[in-house]
Amino acid sequence: MQTLGRAEESVHVEAPPQAVYDLVADVTRTPEYSPEVDQVVWLDDGGPRVGARFRARNWVPEDSRFSWHNKPIVMAAEPGREFAFARTEPFAGTIVWRYRFEPEGTGTRVTESYEVARPIGRIGWFVIGTLGRDPDRMTTMREGLRESLQRLKRVVEAEAASSP
Repeated sequence: MQTLGRAEESVHVEAPPQAVYDLVADVTRTPEYSPEVDQVVWLDDGGPRVGARFRARNWVPEDSRFSWHNKPIVMAAEPGREFAFARTEPFAGTIVWRYRFEPEGTGTRVTESYEVARPIGRIGWFVIGTLGRDPDRMTTMREGLRESLQRLKRVVEAEAASSP
């Protein structure tokens, strides 16, 4: 069995913290920058507030036939500072995803992290490794952190450049 533990990556984005937060906290835009998230919709009248839920569809980019849904719950929603949510899936434990936004020069230092709050069970690892064809999930997730931050940077900076 693999272990995921915790990982984080950071990137400088040339935009104010509030602009970066606004994009991340609008979870319906996650597919614009996440390499594994295909679709997100708010549930329960949604919106970026603690306790709000959303439904996400994830997929394996190398095999678009393998996808799964989860229903995360927002754990932190501090405009311009932090946005976090936890997702729990049957047999796949609980993972907390967190974004922190810190002013840095004329822009923002964005840190994305995940932390396993409840480990993935044996059945979950079987599904990930066999059906999901991901024998090294830790590496995939760490690469996903880097890729999502680079995509996020491109999206936010393009929007900042096009606004008056």
